[in-house]
Amino acid sequence: MGDAAGIGPEIIIKALVIKESYEICRPLVIGDASILARAAGFIGADLKVNSIADPAEAAFQLGTIDCIDLHLLSADIPVGKVSKEAGNAAFRYLEKGISLAKEGKIDAICTAPLNKEALHLGGHLFPGHTEILAELTGTKDFAMMLTAPNLRVIHVTTHVGLLTAVELINPERVYKVIKLADETLKKAGIDNPKIAVCGINPHAGENGLFGNGEEEEKIVPAVDKAVREGINVSGPLPADTLFFRAIRGDFDIVVAMYHDQGHAPIKVLGLEAGVNITVGLPIIRTSVDHGTAFDIAGKGIASEDSLLEALRQAVALAPKQSE
Repeated sequence: MGDAAGIGPEIIIKALVIKESYEICRPLVIGDASILARAAGFIGADLKVNSIADPAEAAFQLGTIDCIDLHLLSADIPVGKVSKEAGNAAFRYLEKGISLAKEGKIDAICTAPLNKEALHLGGHLFPGHTEILAELTGTKDFAMMLTAPNLRVIHVTTHVGLLTAVELINPERVYKVIKLADETLKKAGIDNPKIAVCGINPHAGENGLFGNGEEEEKIVPAVDKAVREGINVSGPLPADTLFFRAIRGDFDIVVAMYHDQGHAPIKVLGLEAGVNITVGLPIIRTSVDHGTAFDIAGKGIASEDSLLEALRQAVALAPKQSE
């Protein structure tokens, strides 16, 4: 459910009053039933919130939202304000989802946004969902992948400062992310994914003209290794033109070196269409590609489009079961 003080609860309600959600999967919410009921009031939705303790108790019926109710928050917790209670609850919801996925009781996790300040106030010092998922599943090699219409981006570094990001970029990490990109797209049905790797400096260093040889030191060895293994990868390439080329169709995915290099092009294409996917985990996890939007929380005007797309992506990636 994400942060209860943000727009997560109301976009969940909006997404689950749509018939398609029940046609493509059996959705249930992990959170607090009282918070969902309050959110239904924000948007005037006429539905029932079914408080349950286990997925086996779910009704999976349009008009009834099944909620694995952790009873962590009071329904009068302030909307649109940072609180340690909501931050702790957001962590506990995800922790419960991971536990259920590891037990095989659910097939995928789709996350609403959390607030990093609230998360930290609640005692959980993680940069975000991705790092929590990696820690609680014991995953060492993982990466954040963002998708939008005609563009996929996977990140070498994410939630660190720019100077730290450059320090963290090294051939081993770049190679691992290229490998994750190749494996992920092959699993998605793309036989020979075309992968492009961004440079770090303007014009990808332009043969040493910009920067201090970071491309040659940190990226080129990784690309060369991947090419030797038969991966269809190019780079390092100038980021200022690479994303245009990828959207045009020249590449299936772009490897970005740091947070804003990869996030900005995705968000230019539209916050409502972006989806965040954590690759490399033993479980499926997708997410909206936006924040808690405290400024509009409780007003019933937040768009559910990104959540719906994240739900579709979770269904597409989840293991299929025969009836």
